[in-house]
Amino acid sequence: MNKSVFFIFILLFSFSCGKKEEVKFEAFSPEAFAYDIGEAWEVNATVNVRGFEKIKKDDETFVSLSYNVDLINSDGDSTKNIFSDLKEVSNREINDIQLEAQFELDDTQTRGTYKIVFNIKDNNSSKTVSAQVEFELED
Repeated sequence: MNKSVFFIFILLFSFSCGKKEEVKFEAFSPEAFAYDIGEAWEVNATVNVRGFEKIKKDDETFVSLSYNVDLINSDGDSTKNIFSDLKEVSNREINDIQLEAQFELDDTQTRGTYKIVFNIKDNNSSKTVSAQVEFELED
């Protein structure tokens, strides 16, 4: 009887001490849209990020993400770094962070499908990830 209780205890202990599953650094749910504001288009884009490295100090958690946005127009031409920013967050509990980009395109841009590429770097781990999303410029 003692051997079976001991075996169950060891089995439960091994499951409880198993390696904690690490969340992969990833960007998800990108969205983008353009608004005609007369003589220009205002483009707004967002993407969510999780799996970044968290630096803990006292009761606070610190996250640092830098990102830039590339724009690929309907002809396939690319504009690098049309937007860039640094997002630093400190809080007790951080799981996801939403990154935002906003920029204008003049009204001479051709109508069609455009692509936004978010290039994101976790400054605490030096890991990188990218996400892309399409939007339309239309009359």
